[in-house]
Amino acid sequence: MPQLPDLLVSAIALVRDRRVLMVTARGREVYYMPGGKIDAGETAAEAAAREAFEEVALELDPASLDELFEVVTQAHGEPDGRLVRMRVFKTETDAAPAPSAEVGSLHWVTTADLDRCPPAGREVLTRLAATGLID
Repeated sequence: MPQLPDLLVSAIALVRDRRVLMVTARGREVYYMPGGKIDAGETAAEAAAREAFEEVALELDPASLDELFEVVTQAHGEPDGRLVRMRVFKTETDAAPAPSAEVGSLHWVTTADLDRCPPAGREVLTRLAATGLID
């Protein structure tokens, strides 16, 4: 069986009060980082900024995003062996995030919510906690 290409995605980590913003899609229970696939011709930072606007109505300057790390893990809802490569960017903004048409609701999350997250989300929460950004 041919190997499926890795999913290349970018996400933002908006941290406030030792919690990070995560979202749920309409009608779904799983928490995930605001973000999505990197389009052709787009940098990872540009994708993170575009997806932040599309999902949580935040206008972010790609140049202001600070890349924290890349998570590589089994892609949620994909065949075994298909990996997601998620580049996570820290952002600072005083703007209030708001759910878009794609997003059902917003959640301010800590490692207490690991069981609500797919593998990539669990890895992001664990790494954010390890760097002291969230509880």
